[in-house]
Amino acid sequence: SSAIACVALAPQRQYLAAGFEDGWSRWGVYGAILTGLMLGVLVGLITEYYTTTTKKPVHDIAKQSETGSATNIIQGLAVGMKSTWAPLILIAMATMASYQLAGIYGVAISAVGMLSTLGISLGVDAYGPVADNAGGLAEMTHQDPKVRERTDALDAAGNTTAAIGKGFAIGSAALTALALFQSFVVAADLGDNPAALALSNPKTLSGVLIGGMLPFLFAALTMLAVGRAANSMIEEVRRQFRSIPGIMEGKAEPEYGKCVEISTRGAIREMIMPGVLAVLAPVIVGFALGVEALGGMLAGALVTGVLMAIFMANAGGAWDNAKKYIEGGQHGGKGSESHKAAVVGDTVGDPFKDTSGPAINILIKLMSVVAIIAAPSLIG
Repeated sequence: SSAIACVALAPQRQYLAAGFEDGWSRWGVYGAILTGLMLGVLVGLITEYYTTTTKKPVHDIAKQSETGSATNIIQGLAVGMKSTWAPLILIAMATMASYQLAGIYGVAISAVGMLSTLGISLGVDAYGPVADNAGGLAEMTHQDPKVRERTDALDAAGNTTAAIGKGFAIGSAALTALALFQSFVVAADLGDNPAALALSNPKTLSGVLIGGMLPFLFAALTMLAVGRAANSMIEEVRRQFRSIPGIMEGKAEPEYGKCVEISTRGAIREMIMPGVLAVLAPVIVGFALGVEALGGMLAGALVTGVLMAIFMANAGGAWDNAKKYIEGGQHGGKGSESHKAAVVGDTVGDPFKDTSGPAINILIKLMSVVAIIAAPSLIG
């Protein structure tokens, strides 16, 4: 898909470079597109290494599961943290290369290049949940055990493809946020005063610190939301076991609707506070501390947000696949003490990779857009 995009976008360079007068700029814009494409491919390969069942990081988590849940979680956290260094260096290199090729427009258009393969990216991202649900259906309909084994293998591959999709998302979010930051500089009329956003400016530095904190607070709110919803779900299941005799024996039907209602209500209600945080934080910082602090906040949120998103997505995928690797017969197999520890790690990793990590991408871009909209009012 990336090779097709390279060929298909080449004739479009003159339109994508509209406003540039020389032929070099047209090729420069095309070079920026190729830079984004290459970044997406490399981030995908790095993500695959850290999350697939055939590589050392997942094997190390499975090995640590032999000594309990604590060592499983420690190893999984370490794998997730370690997985951030290479993507961040690549994003930095791609940013510099794109800027040299076509200025700040090159940075923005490299994000477009990265997203030109969005069709296949969404396809591999959606594959994971489809395979996971297929396994659940196989178990609920009492299919032959071989069917569940096959869906587990597909699910393991799906965990890796989902992590790759999230890598694409956060990489493009970083490049997009950099371009939006430049738009904010223009909207806030800071282009003629570079010192306004220098770290030597106490307002800017204060904004960087506040912005660096926001992805952590946002991730905490979403993690707590998952915890509260899960707690309500567990309590409801326990209530049904107590009040409806015969569920375990298959003689009575559980009240499935109650659990679905808890999940749906929690998904809507619990996202109010994180959503309010993303919208109001730029406004409050901008009006309270000024445009310099708001610019610093966007920069701080971008740095820590990208790190947190990559860390959470890869740690969650690695934990999940470590469990799948053990279920395949390694380190004692399904039902062993290693497997029980891996289940704990997977339970921790699910909100990492499915809730908090992907949501941080939205936080970064939404705060940038709100800041751009609010900027004229701050300088008016």
